[in-house]
Amino acid sequence: MVQDRIDKPLTLKFGHEELIIRQRYEVISIVNDFFIAIWFLVGSILFLYPEYEKAAVWLFIIGSFQFLVRPTIRLISHIHVKRIPASNWES
Repeated sequence: MVQDRIDKPLTLKFGHEELIIRQRYEVISIVNDFFIAIWFLVGSILFLYPEYEKAAVWLFIIGSFQFLVRPTIRLISHIHVKRIPASNWES
């Protein structure tokens, strides 16, 4: 079944330890949200110092771009493209 392959956990081995990631798209979305929060928090702090205002603006631009990535991740998690063999096209 296709859904079983999509939901199969990703396992990363580090010596005697294993990191098991389930629901990959949800994990990616959460990591993206953390980065958004970091960019906006650091950008907000940098705005307190006039000499770092340009860096603060760039962090806000990066965070805003990641807000575009957020719904893209959610959409991709719901849409999976499956290649149809050429033999099925010739009927």
